[in-house]
Parts: sequence; C-alpha cells; structure tokens
Amino acid sequence: MKRITMDELAGGVQDLPSLPAVVMELLASIEQEDVDISVLAKKVSYDQALTANTLRLANSAAYGLQVKVTTIQQGITYLGFQRMRNLITVAAVGGSFPSGRCPGFDDKAFWRHSIATAACARALARRMRFNQDIAFTAGLLHDIGRLVLVTGHPEAYGDVLAWRAAHPAEWREAESAVLGVDHVDAGLALAAHWNFSGTMCQAIGFHHAPDTPGAGFLATIVHVADAIVHALDLSGEQDDVVPRLSNVAWDAMGLNEEAYLHLFRETETQLGEMSAILMV
Repeated sequence: MKRITMDELAGGVQDLPSLPAVVMELLASIEQEDVDISVLAKKVSYDQALTANTLRLANSAAYGLQVKVTTIQQGITYLGFQRMRNLITVAAVGGSFPSGRCPGFDDKAFWRHSIATAACARALARRMRFNQDIAFTAGLLHDIGRLVLVTGHPEAYGDVLAWRAAHPAEWREAESAVLGVDHVDAGLALAAHWNFSGTMCQAIGFHHAPDTPGAGFLATIVHVADAIVHALDLSGEQDDVVPRLSNVAWDAMGLNEEAYLHLFRETETQLGEMSAILMV
C-alpha cells in the first residue's frame, strides 16, 4: 500500500489542469453583487467545449424551455444568470477530470452523488434563506478531493477500493487507512490550487464536521444534503454507506417531515437529466 504525504498531494494537484479563467471568475463572482453579466457571457462563449456542454445542459428536459437555447446570453435571458452560472460550473468541473483512470471507481456514481448533493443543498439553502448559488456550488464540489486522488494516484486509490470492499466504512475512513490522507485533504489542496474563496474552502473542509467551531453554516447545509443523498441512494453506487449525521446540523435546518419529503422529491427530480447529459 502506498501512503501519500501532504507534500505529494500538493505536488500532484499542481499537475491537474486549471479551470478555464472565466470559470474561476464566475466562482469568484458568486459572492459579488455587481457582476457584468454580458462580459462574462462573452468570455464563456470563447470556450467552445464549455459553451457546448453548458448549452446541452440548458436545453435538457430538466429546464422545460419551449425554445432551443443557442447562446450563453440567450440561456441567461431564459434561465437567469444564477442558474446559468451553476450550469457553466457543472460543465467546467465535469470536463476537468478524465474518467476511467482507476478501474473499479464508478465515475458516473460519483457525479450523480455530486449533482444530487448540489441540488439538495440549493433546495435547503432556499428554505434557510441562504445564498442558493453558493450552496449549489459547495454541494457540487464537496467531494472533489476524491477525483483528485483517483486522477493523481489511480493505483493507490485502487487499494482504497479493495480495502473498503473488505471493511464496509465511509470513504474518508478507507482513504485514511490506506493512503494516510483523505478526500477532504485532497479537496482543500485543489481549492488552494484553484483559488477558491474562504467560504468554499470551509464547506469542503468541514462538510463531515459541521459542529467544528468556525465551520460556518454552509458546511452545515452541505453536510445535511450529503447525508440525505446517501440515504436516498441516488448515486446508484454499490455498498453505499450513509455518513454519520450531526444531530446539531439536522436540527439547525428546522424542517418538519412534510418539508423533508418535498425536499427528497425535489432533489430526485433535479438529478436525472443533468447527470445523464454530463455523462454523454
């Protein structure tokens, strides 16, 4: 078994592709009020692959548009800037990691879980009167460290898969046992490489430990969304294990049973079309 040091982890992240500059700008703009939408739309349009994937998402049945969107600006007009920003982020991050690098790792299940968590986090944020854009992005990226490990250390992650098959456990426990680091460590290393905001770093770093002092409410939202999506088994992953749920985080949502049932249905509805398109 190969142990990975923090220095090796940081060095491996440097070899990963950077996000397109316009996507970095979009992520940075999530917490800004005065954004020039037309300028950002034009910048996105210069990246043909990103534009194509984003428009495919925008034209999916999930959004029920009566007209076909053919430009980013048109998408913003019909769907709104916030929703288009979410779609651009999904398309960009999804295209940054090659699939099939690690035999046995289910890339499709990973993305189904990530997208479902993003959708659930956005729905929770709306009920909590929290920024839905930030919650969606944090939900999408919360486990991105797993892709860092799979892409940069595929053979070592194969050992993680084998260990977990013999010892049913959460992914983080399996990763630490085999590699000496886990997907939270890797996610934070990538967040530094991609210059994520402090808010996004907190969400990635504390989504398994929202009760930690200073973790922030975004980590609480992502923690609960992550647990819900695991419990609903939306990824389709074999032997999925529901992570330990913080009672404090669950209670902080303040939702009754009826509200949660509606949330479950909303999350499932949002998932299907987006995940199918990303996996074309």
